[in-house]
Amino acid sequence: MASPLRFICGFRTISASRQLHLYPRSRRSFIAAAAAATGGLGLNHVFGESQDLSALSLRQASELLHSKGISPVDLTKACLKRIENYNSSLNAFITVTGDQALETARQMEAEQTQGKWRGPLHGIPIALKDNIDTAGVRTTAASGLFKDRVPLEDAEVVGKLKQAGAVFLGKLNLHEFAYGGTSDTSYFGPVHNPWALDRISGGSSGGSAVATAADLCFASLGTDTGGSIRIPSSYCGVVGFKPTYGRVSLRGVIPLSWSLDHAGPICRTVEDVAIVLTAIAGYDEFDPATVNVPVPDYTRDLNRSTASLRLGIPRTPFFKRLDPEVGNAVQAAIEVLRKLTRSVIDIKLPPIPPFLPISATEAYAYHAKWIVESPEKYQPFTRDRIIAVAAGTTASGYAEALRKTNLARRDIHESIFRRGSAHHAHYASHSGDLGPEQGLRQARRVSRSDGHSQHLSFRSLRPAIHYGSMWLLDYGSTDRPPDQRSLLRGVNSSGVSTLL
Repeated sequence: MASPLRFICGFRTISASRQLHLYPRSRRSFIAAAAAATGGLGLNHVFGESQDLSALSLRQASELLHSKGISPVDLTKACLKRIENYNSSLNAFITVTGDQALETARQMEAEQTQGKWRGPLHGIPIALKDNIDTAGVRTTAASGLFKDRVPLEDAEVVGKLKQAGAVFLGKLNLHEFAYGGTSDTSYFGPVHNPWALDRISGGSSGGSAVATAADLCFASLGTDTGGSIRIPSSYCGVVGFKPTYGRVSLRGVIPLSWSLDHAGPICRTVEDVAIVLTAIAGYDEFDPATVNVPVPDYTRDLNRSTASLRLGIPRTPFFKRLDPEVGNAVQAAIEVLRKLTRSVIDIKLPPIPPFLPISATEAYAYHAKWIVESPEKYQPFTRDRIIAVAAGTTASGYAEALRKTNLARRDIHESIFRRGSAHHAHYASHSGDLGPEQGLRQARRVSRSDGHSQHLSFRSLRPAIHYGSMWLLDYGSTDRPPDQRSLLRGVNSSGVSTLL
């Protein structure tokens, strides 16, 4: 057998053959290069070859659980061990609920012994971004303001995951109140990129991406308003998915912007994302943004042919400020998808309305009371941003931005969906990447919004329209709203798993 490849931070040692199975080519080549030049950036400890259960994909772990080859307690202990070994360097977790996790794991093991199987998340250890409420466990939003805040009720997504049998390992670090793209502004300290500890993880769901990339959990939940799932997923080389607005309930999630927030999964494979999305999606009568429509099994179509899909590329404005290395990665992804789809076409998008008046106004509305009463409990950058950005926004500007956003959603539907149902595959924050190598190049600098993109999401079952570098266009009927299955199917078939 070939010599095992090692992560740059020493997170795991896996045989070369297995590495080829689990990850796209860009990640494998990056790992191979990094193994020869770690240069002291990472951690020293590695587990034995293929011995660490936490290196399994969620699907692989679930199948072993179902066949009783391993137990939920085995998986939970493996993750808790990794957290113990590595979290002090990564700072991905704010709160670790080890005892509760083991108690739940034993319960899931007992249920399985009794013949009860809740589904593919039964006994799977996962973790939650710390702006998602958990009853009896503090939810801080990475802020000193909420450092002792303990909710009385679970967020809706937490309740759904509990029903699915998931085991909660704890709460994950983030950019304070999800108001930034680096995750280096936190009351609990900055999150570190698992591929190079001196670089940012991206944000705001930095802890979620890092914990997933470093095998501290099998999946995590993040939130996304202007890229906060997609940016850290790109920087850390994992799969992040921003669902359609209204597809996943936001009840019990500390808001940044009520009109633009989303909750979604971060996993190591597209299939794992589909599993988690199936569990958390659905109507919530107490969340007026959710849509009362059936939830499909998003894994069911992953292996269907992608030959009928068209690939649409909105080159303007996304290719104007492209780093050459990132541009090459995007083009490589296009060539992979070109071979798997019916055709490649350029798409011209309607003008993009500004979203800052919406997010700034709604963020200030949520924080106004505490900004006045306890400004010292915020990190200075967050406090100053909440005040300064909102100060430049008027009531008429907010109303006009909402109107223009709704018009833009309509225009996109008319100009693109009517010509063939569109499914969007988003590259990172504003440009793109195929894996950690390009992600780390972006992580060297603070992410800045190009003002073009992150916020247009349909209030329906149409896929999330928060412009990115590529769209997948389905030749299906234009009389029905497209769902997200074609997107997941296309990206899963490509093997380029950090596109979303």
